Amino acid sequence: MAATFLLPLLLALSPAQAGSLAGVTLPDSAQVGGQTLVLNGMGLREKYFIDIYVGTLYLPARTKSAEEAIQADVPKRIVMSFIYKEVTADQMKETFAEGLAQLPNKDALAPAFAKLSGMMATVHAGDVVTLDYVPGAGITVDFNGQTKGTIAGLDFMKAVWSIYLGPAPASAKLKAGMLGG
Repeated sequence: MAATFLLPLLLALSPAQAGSLAGVTLPDSAQVGGQTLVLNGMGLREKYFIDIYVGTLYLPARTKSAEEAIQADVPKRIVMSFIYKEVTADQMKETFAEGLAQLPNKDALAPAFAKLSGMMATVHAGDVVTLDYVPGAGITVDFNGQTKGTIAGLDFMKAVWSIYLGPAPASAKLKAGMLGG
């Protein structure tokens, strides 16, 4: 009889299947391109000791390999859940421009990055920017549930994912968290 009461109590107290960081909670899975992705990890993007956003990476299977996460031509998602009071569109564009400047094929990718920059808007605490990649279609940019557009190209996806997970990421702490460590 005690087990009858104990089991519901244990289930109620067990952690939910979700990731949480800095007050941001996201589900343990997501649907992209008709495929179920798993939460790979969450990291905190800081700049000058200020918490800017929680970055979350979803992949078809968990990995700690940045190279695998970048190179795999599979559905994947990056979510930026903003916690800072305001990040201007120009600040968002600057971050992508800094990432582009580090790429060996920056000239070829400049038009796609210009299109991405054109989709940027000022964000506030509570806003969510989602980047969904679907092979053959490209990266779809979404602000708070509103699709801004899609930018095609496998090389473009690899470049964007490199900004977060590459050898010189925007934030080493963010990269480590998104890779589950």
